[in-house]
Amino acid sequence: MADPKGFLTTGREAAKTRPVGERVRDWNEVYVPGSLLPIISKQAGRCMDCGIPFCHNGCPLGNLIPEWNDYAYREDWTAASERLHATNNFPEFTGRLCPAPCESACVLGINQPAVTIKNVEVSIIDKAWDSGDVTPQPPERLSGKTVAVIGSGPAGLAAAQQLTRAGHTVAVYERADRIGGLLRYGIPEFKMEKSHINRRIEQMRAEGTKFRTEVEIGKDLDATKLRRRYDAVVIAAGATVSRDLSVPGRELNGVHFAMEYLPLANKVQEGDLTVSPISAEGKHVVVIGGGDTGADCVGTAHRQGAASVTQLEIMPKPGEERNTNQPWPTFPMLYKVTSAHEEGGERVYSVSTTHFEGDEDGNVQALHLVEVEFKDGKLEQKPGTERRIPAQLVTLAMGFTGTDQSNGLVQQFGVELDERGNVARDADYATNVEGVFVAGDAGRGQSLIVWAIAEGRSAARGVDRFLTGASALPAPIRPTDRSLTV
Repeated sequence: MADPKGFLTTGREAAKTRPVGERVRDWNEVYVPGSLLPIISKQAGRCMDCGIPFCHNGCPLGNLIPEWNDYAYREDWTAASERLHATNNFPEFTGRLCPAPCESACVLGINQPAVTIKNVEVSIIDKAWDSGDVTPQPPERLSGKTVAVIGSGPAGLAAAQQLTRAGHTVAVYERADRIGGLLRYGIPEFKMEKSHINRRIEQMRAEGTKFRTEVEIGKDLDATKLRRRYDAVVIAAGATVSRDLSVPGRELNGVHFAMEYLPLANKVQEGDLTVSPISAEGKHVVVIGGGDTGADCVGTAHRQGAASVTQLEIMPKPGEERNTNQPWPTFPMLYKVTSAHEEGGERVYSVSTTHFEGDEDGNVQALHLVEVEFKDGKLEQKPGTERRIPAQLVTLAMGFTGTDQSNGLVQQFGVELDERGNVARDADYATNVEGVFVAGDAGRGQSLIVWAIAEGRSAARGVDRFLTGASALPAPIRPTDRSLTV
């Protein structure tokens, strides 16, 4: 194990963020560069190398957390990187973006602050890149089989890399102009700088993966033709249909989905635009939705110079400690202050939007809301609690409802959907159409980045078995599996 007394002698210390006044003036990652290096070895030493490491179960990828904690404690960064990559294709993504259900399942977390698993993870991979330990791993021989992957988010990229390394010829199709899916255009630069995506793409290119951008399957290229062209297809198109809010005034100018707002801000950072066509500058901004996407809108609005930012959530404010119905090692719903919330703004809980108010030119000017409460298991409005707040830009960040069916992809393939509207699949991630597989949010529904990568890896095993009759690729989960934490 790491330090046998580490959990007794060392307190939890996490990565430091840059001062708010500094970071809201730029789009760089919010953390102080290099702040983890002096502390991370001792933080890794807090790991107890438990007889039953519940962190394994907390992570859908099955990361070998005690093993790479031990290597990090000993500062054997090459060995730590090897153990980390044994279960995770892109630890620099998860180390920055995952909500760390592994830490909620950490045994130390029963009565002490959990190990900073996420910080150790990102330190290992950043060290690996800096030292040149991350190199292309092209296959020794080619299988002669071809695979198309639709979608270049974390599920699609993970499936593509695994299948390429297995010797298949893989092409990734992406409807946007750059590879990365929501990693590229849904995640703000201050949460993850896009250089991390770019260098992974170059690694994958060197391994043999091909990328086709600005090709929307079902619209630009018929899905049936794609199926005839390749020996197998993986649908990893995500769950990109945003949940709408059907209230009076929804049609007003200035009311946008989060995924209309956030990508434009990212395109400014990519150099495609000088100024975002949907900007918060000088405006009273209201974000509807209390999750991570809503927080991304909050942080983006701060950097664009919003006059005020208010985030609304229909559910009650979570507690700061576990509820009895969310015992360890489950992933608890706790009150969370993200870096975006540290930067300002107001958070309002237990409220529902009744309607939007516009001016004579059709622009949103205000939002009307009412307080709600649970009665007999149902949310009901509280009489006399209606109020009006200024709103010149509203972003809807209420989650996603499923895979986009407007482009014809689902219909052209002829794949069946489950009762939730996701693409149905079996234990090998195969759909009802022979040779067509599905991974990530397209089959699972909106979920975490670790689930996407885990499903991409598992789907790759199913494809490999379909193409060759057997597979040695690791498969961390099946579609019917449910982690203790999610």
